[in-house]
Amino acid sequence: MIKSFQIRINLQQERQPDGLLKKAAQDLGVKTSEISGIKVLRKSIDARKRTIMFNYKVEVYINEPIPETSEYHFDYKDVSNGKPIHIIGFGPAGMYAALRCIELGFKPIVLERGKNVKDRRRDLKAINQDHIVNEDSNYCFGEGGAGTYSDGKLYTRSLKRGDVRRIFENLVYHGATDQILVDAHPHIGTNKLPKVVQNIRETILKYGGEVHFETRVTDFTIKNDKIVAIQLQDENELDVEKVILATGHSARDVFYLLNAKKIKLEAKSFAMGVRVEHPQDIIDGIQYHCEGEPRDELLPAASYSLVEQINNRGVYSFCMCPGGFIVPAATANGEVVVNGMSPSKRNNKFANSGIVTEINAEKDLYKYEHFGALKALEYQKDLERLAFTSGGRRQSAPAQRLTDFVEGKLSSSLNDTSYQPGLNSAPLHSLLPKIIGAPLRKGFKAFGEKMKGYYTEEANIIGVESRTSSPVNIPRTETLEHPEISNLFPCGEGGGYAGGIVSAAMDGERCAEAACY
Repeated sequence: MIKSFQIRINLQQERQPDGLLKKAAQDLGVKTSEISGIKVLRKSIDARKRTIMFNYKVEVYINEPIPETSEYHFDYKDVSNGKPIHIIGFGPAGMYAALRCIELGFKPIVLERGKNVKDRRRDLKAINQDHIVNEDSNYCFGEGGAGTYSDGKLYTRSLKRGDVRRIFENLVYHGATDQILVDAHPHIGTNKLPKVVQNIRETILKYGGEVHFETRVTDFTIKNDKIVAIQLQDENELDVEKVILATGHSARDVFYLLNAKKIKLEAKSFAMGVRVEHPQDIIDGIQYHCEGEPRDELLPAASYSLVEQINNRGVYSFCMCPGGFIVPAATANGEVVVNGMSPSKRNNKFANSGIVTEINAEKDLYKYEHFGALKALEYQKDLERLAFTSGGRRQSAPAQRLTDFVEGKLSSSLNDTSYQPGLNSAPLHSLLPKIIGAPLRKGFKAFGEKMKGYYTEEANIIGVESRTSSPVNIPRTETLEHPEISNLFPCGEGGGYAGGIVSAAMDGERCAEAACY
């Protein structure tokens, strides 16, 4: 017999090796000896009250063996001689598109402008230590895309766009811990995700696909409303039949290329703001009610999710990284962009999160109308250039104490930070455009009311958090093709159809299925 139900246990029960087993037996009215095994389907923490509880969704097997194999099977087959499908970009969308092509019997040929995960590390070191941005290899570009070296958070709300469990199972198949199948907010960690990404590449190569690094696409040859060839930076040209465009939200050269060829694009609303960084023990104290004391060893570094409406404009936390650090995510010299990441153990002494506000492409950017579909992109670029100038014209970032930002005064000193290139005190309260700065200042005050202790001079705000999503939408029809270029499949975050690793992966699979039929 199998019983599926919810179990709640406290910290003391969680600490006991057989605490879950005893509680399951008690709730079911059976002996512990009758339970063959417990399969945990979901685990979360309820810390709303001082008595912290662990919520489990389980299947309890009573006098019946627990199955050991996954219900998912990935039918990869040799596609060495299969029909080719060209995939531009090797982030989550491109990777999963390639894997799905192999399952469907087509040969993926992946073109990635950046380097493989191992070689990419040298360029990340150059950004952090020497303030030099390699425009093809950085935190956004390279094997695995932006997710590889920026956290690996897998939480998604895109539950209707595809099979989320299948995405997770495939990550486990390629080396991720099976804990991601259980946690309510799953996370791989920036220290472990590169190996998973490398394993995915090796699967693609093993079954006959191709992955070409340091291969930037520079032009398309279009005839009869179809792309018939792709030009590369090394002046080579590839004939193509179908193209999946999975270049991510920061590949501005691709947007400029499509725009120059008069291929339809649309300006897209998105969000911009700053990153706020607190000592992790402040957030732990607020969330776990342990002010002044270290959190219990069974509890992970605490996170938060905040949202507030300010004058009909949303202000919210984005990509919250408990026990993490802030990284420079610029894709060109002359700009400063910040992002956050966490190692798998989330054991850094800082917590950081993007705090951003909505930018309406139709209403807010009237001064940029002459840029047409690229107006939101140009607005984004201007803010990143401003951050570069106010940060000291290096990869050091402009920063301010949180309370000084809200109160409108320059910080005479800044708190310690995890941001390796360093901080430069700057009056972000006056530098940020009013449509961003004013809602953020009110939002931080409101967040301080919701989380007592959050609004503190011990926190820094660091600018700018500007790459939350694509500022451009590449339209597509119900067949997932571009309405004007019938063999072009815009995909993932770059097309405006995803907002993270999982949703991008699901969209990659969908585009592969569309391209293969």
